[in-house]
Amino acid sequence: MARPLVFLDVDGPLIPFGRSDGQYPVFTDTDLGNPLLSRIDPALGPRLLALGCDLVWATTWLDEANECVAPLLGLPPLPVLDFPDDDAVGGLHWKTRRIVEYAVGRPFVWIDDETTAADRSWVASHHPGPALLHPVQASTGLTLDDVATIAAWLGVA
Repeated sequence: MARPLVFLDVDGPLIPFGRSDGQYPVFTDTDLGNPLLSRIDPALGPRLLALGCDLVWATTWLDEANECVAPLLGLPPLPVLDFPDDDAVGGLHWKTRRIVEYAVGRPFVWIDDETTAADRSWVASHHPGPALLHPVQASTGLTLDDVATIAAWLGVA
């Protein structure tokens, strides 16, 4: 049986943004070429790997996620979803249809800060396997509680 998939967005879940006070945790003071990368919590990488799933980038960072983000998390290079430019239809997030297509019925978790009830409904009616669309607050990013919720849903908690 194929392992579950975890689709990872970067902006919001791994790089928090949008706080009214503009204050974010900084995990490195090394010049990374992009000041937002200092917000990535390296402790999330081992926790994501411990979920026992196949991780997949589902982000506008595309291949740059493997170049810039994965090393900060201690992740190996991951598959990267490509997305059509015109895939936002009927109130769906522009990633939704492509994620379901890629999953091919496998159980999956989608970690993102932009999913809505429309996406959950569409996935429920078009994906034959279990799916968790896990919303993350962009201002705080993925937390230990989020990872614990995902682990419990996967049955690895």
